[in-house]
Amino acid sequence: MSKRTAIIDIGSNSVRMVIYEKTSRFAFHIIYESKSKVRLSQHAYQNGNNLQEDAMNRAFNALSDFVNIIASFKARKTLCVATSALRDAPNKKEFLHRVYNKLKLKIKIIDGQREAYLGGIACANLLPPQEDALCIDIGGGSTEFAFINNKNIKQTISLNLGTVRLKELFFDKGDIKGAKKYIDDKLYELNNIHTNKLIGVGGTSRALSTSIMKQIDFPLKKLHAFEYNAKSYKHLIENILEADEEELKNLYIKANRFDIIKPGALILQRVMKKLSTEIFVTSGVGVREGVYLSDLLRNSKDRFPVNYNTSIRNILDLHVKDREYANNLNKLVKNLFDLLKDEFDLDERYRDDLAISAKLYPSGGSIHQYAQNRHSYYLVQSELEYGVTQKQMVLISTLLRYAKRKLPSIAHVEEYKMLLPDLNALNTLSYLLTLSIYLLNHRPRNIDFECSIKDGNLMIKSAREMYLCKEELKELKVPSHLFDKDFKIIFS
Repeated sequence: MSKRTAIIDIGSNSVRMVIYEKTSRFAFHIIYESKSKVRLSQHAYQNGNNLQEDAMNRAFNALSDFVNIIASFKARKTLCVATSALRDAPNKKEFLHRVYNKLKLKIKIIDGQREAYLGGIACANLLPPQEDALCIDIGGGSTEFAFINNKNIKQTISLNLGTVRLKELFFDKGDIKGAKKYIDDKLYELNNIHTNKLIGVGGTSRALSTSIMKQIDFPLKKLHAFEYNAKSYKHLIENILEADEEELKNLYIKANRFDIIKPGALILQRVMKKLSTEIFVTSGVGVREGVYLSDLLRNSKDRFPVNYNTSIRNILDLHVKDREYANNLNKLVKNLFDLLKDEFDLDERYRDDLAISAKLYPSGGSIHQYAQNRHSYYLVQSELEYGVTQKQMVLISTLLRYAKRKLPSIAHVEEYKMLLPDLNALNTLSYLLTLSIYLLNHRPRNIDFECSIKDGNLMIKSAREMYLCKEELKELKVPSHLFDKDFKIIFS
């Protein structure tokens, strides 16, 4: 597979382009992204699904610029797919031939089942593991569903429900009652789906999640993997459906979505009512990522290897030069966690997060050694995109920010309190990471000492003096809640 691959997704509402760059076999990151709201399906549904000339011109001009951008990045492969607007259009050949003849861009029109599957594999691979969840991708012309369980796509459904379609057929005529009946009639296809968890893909879901995040002053600016109780925000959709433009602004809905947010919100409302949805997970990935992954993982049954995280590997590839040290630190911190988890009352679920933080600890040094902690923190907050929950990402980045310095500050804990563990657990994990770093101060090729527990104390048996480690340990701040345990580190 090419090192740089461009993906173009031609939807009913927008055309989107992204360029990915591989850093190793299954690791990648985005190096460029662009989109244009060309409204390819505008006025099509009132005209027998035929694409209109102005809409085709807008789409062609956007694609023309995309082709130039792709060439500037020297991407060796371009995959271009089109969904509802083109597959429904009787005059699609006119547009396809024009694009191919003038831009040499080959467009592959995918059917609704394939579109649903691509969105499904993106969510299955790039979100934290999800058990029995239904992905819903509300587009301009159609809505796709994929029922997933961890990495498995169990069922796909595509319905002719879309924001632009509903706008032109019902909302522009003020026929909201007709829109509800149209939606509910289509949703009979979900009769055999049983889940209380929805994964929202696409612009409508992102708009609603953005609104919620701003209303609750959510500390992260990341939408991907944002999760909320759907029943608690049932009123938000109702407010959007009743709002005028000024009220939509107050609900943090962007102006360029005013005309289609209500059809999208109504589709989502009817789906959530039918399924009695309780949990809503926001996905920042969709068809584009699915197209890329179907190519990247084509020989791996469209899934990453077991326990593989592409974002972690990408950070390691780009920013961790001394992989031997990172692996030793990862191994040691897991050993200490296992030895001390009962003594320190640690929940097993934090073991993996602590181990990841250890492996990524050196990453910030690739930018500036004297500001390693700060850069490691920002790298994880920005580049640990996939496969972890937002709580995991915040915990891992927090541990890196305060490693080898001091325990996490009260101001930081207060800012991220809705995402961090309780203070005792956080401080203990921070302490264990710093302790591991100090124990490896002499940078052995392999761990050359043994750790054990005796009478509630940590015993370190080493043939070395470990002088630097002992010097550093004099400054190591022990969490206050451990004082009562009279915990000591004893060398022999």
